[in-house]
Amino acid sequence: MAEFDYDLFVIGAGSGGVRASRVAASHGAKVVVAEEHRVGGTCVIRGCVPKKLLVYGSHFAEELQDASHYGWTVEGMKFDWNVLRDTVLRDVDRLEAAYISTLDTNRVEHIHERATITGPNSVKLASGREVTAKYILVAVGAWPVMPDFPGNEHCITSNEVFHLPSLPKRVVVQGAGYIAMEFAGIFNALGCHVTVVNRSETLLRGYDQALRDRLLQITMARGIDYKFNSPISKVEKLEDGSLMVTAGDHDPIPADVVLVATGRSPNTTGLGLETAGIALGKKGEIPVDAFSKTSCDSIYAVGDVTDRVQLTPVAIREGHAFADSVFGGTPRSVDHDLVPSAVFSQPPLAAVGLTEGQARYLHGNVKVFTSDFRPMKNIFASRPERGLYKLVVDDGTDKVLGVHMIGPDAPEILQAVAIAVRAGLTKADFDATVALHPSMAEELVLMR
Repeated sequence: MAEFDYDLFVIGAGSGGVRASRVAASHGAKVVVAEEHRVGGTCVIRGCVPKKLLVYGSHFAEELQDASHYGWTVEGMKFDWNVLRDTVLRDVDRLEAAYISTLDTNRVEHIHERATITGPNSVKLASGREVTAKYILVAVGAWPVMPDFPGNEHCITSNEVFHLPSLPKRVVVQGAGYIAMEFAGIFNALGCHVTVVNRSETLLRGYDQALRDRLLQITMARGIDYKFNSPISKVEKLEDGSLMVTAGDHDPIPADVVLVATGRSPNTTGLGLETAGIALGKKGEIPVDAFSKTSCDSIYAVGDVTDRVQLTPVAIREGHAFADSVFGGTPRSVDHDLVPSAVFSQPPLAAVGLTEGQARYLHGNVKVFTSDFRPMKNIFASRPERGLYKLVVDDGTDKVLGVHMIGPDAPEILQAVAIAVRAGLTKADFDATVALHPSMAEELVLMR
């Protein structure tokens, strides 16, 4: 008889868990994955994929407004939130089915129950069944943080925002990170009055200051109100079902929906890691080494639950590397440096590498090149919005240390540029590249 029921027990069927499961199975391992919610995890079910579809849907508002300048007459224009919402949710169902099919095709057993760790090699399911495995992989992701204040039960998080029964007229968003700014842009574009309240005076912490300033300027011009240094202290529900939000020293803010987007915390509560001698970090994260192994030799963790880099592509790479290392005989780790990222705000911004401030701190002398321009896409628009591209270059080596962009399609352009930064190319290499005209991307090779 086998010593264990399975070679690998994966807790969490998100992007990292599913990738690890199928790759481990391809190496010949007997694998089972347990998921208490829906297969696909945050990104597919209640995160980046449905959110990006809402972004696309909201873009039509400005596209239709601009159409007349290009000779188009659009009559009877109206928006139906229920149509967009239901179309997005149907695609979520399609993607979940595709993920389940991937597990089935790769002969990975999947159990739709909560699983908790009961020891270095044992797991207990919600049904009471106990299972043993040679290795356990924790890939349970992160969960939205809800601050403690009176009336927080009347608020929603990014988990619930995709299921709103109707489009609210007034939305208050607490937070100024990427989730907050993306949904603020979506609701603003769809015609809602949006107020962003934040406990500090900084939005999108970690991004280059020039991009943050430009986004603030543009979104304020689009009608988003900001109240900085003003965390929510109370939310009251009125008799008509609307909400009254108290934030900072300001007058109460009327709202139909209050979206709290103040960060995401590793989803480790009640997971039973202590039974295997694993101590959590300060944020509730699971500490791991370069190969995603915890302090217990038989238990690994990948993705947001480790709080290394909370991005889906990173979780996928970590899951793949884990499976190759443990079951494929090819140990390898994931490099978390120079990871490109984007905020699908309106307009979007994207970055890779060091900000100007980081570069000056780490390298001393740096050169900064910028292009501040009006994208051709906006020439006929009523919005005088300008794009901003920025290169941060080491003065001594001419190496490009960071690229930062805000403007239409910035994330699509940044993905290709990230390859150049990763390869260590110099500003001279950028300059030697012929521009592709007319395009916004050509600005990257024309800065002098």
